[in-house]
Amino acid sequence: MANKTANGRKKNGKTDDCDDRDFFCRIRDAFGIFARKTSSVLGSAWAFVCAILIILVWALTGPTFHYSDTWQLIINTGTTIVTFLMVFLIQNTQNRDAKAVHLKLDELIRAVGPARNKLVDLEKMSDDELKNLEQEFEKVRKKAQGAKKEVEELKTAAAK
Repeated sequence: MANKTANGRKKNGKTDDCDDRDFFCRIRDAFGIFARKTSSVLGSAWAFVCAILIILVWALTGPTFHYSDTWQLIINTGTTIVTFLMVFLIQNTQNRDAKAVHLKLDELIRAVGPARNKLVDLEKMSDDELKNLEQEFEKVRKKAQGAKKEVEELKTAAAK
């Protein structure tokens, strides 16, 4: 406690995150780091090559084990476990990527003057609200197509 002030902050002004955060927060952060590193490694060509090699070794050992039920169970169990775990890693990666894309789009919407700021939190809208917004954009698209046609007709008439 010697390096903390009376308000619980370190002398450098930052709070001690390890003391303030709960167990689940730490687990979530650790899983996020693990998922990022794992998806980077498992999404590489080398991981694919390793998977192919494992399957080849398994297939080549078939005659040695007389294609027994245990031999088949090994690959079935292995692929089931890997698939089960990869679902969570892929979902975590997709959630993180989607959130990053939403934040980038939100920043672009805020930066563009005439853009409607109500579109910033679009992903939080209900399905009915999204459907209404989709219909609104369909009307805007049809109106823009009509205006484009008019401009082209005026250009054609002016060229004659």
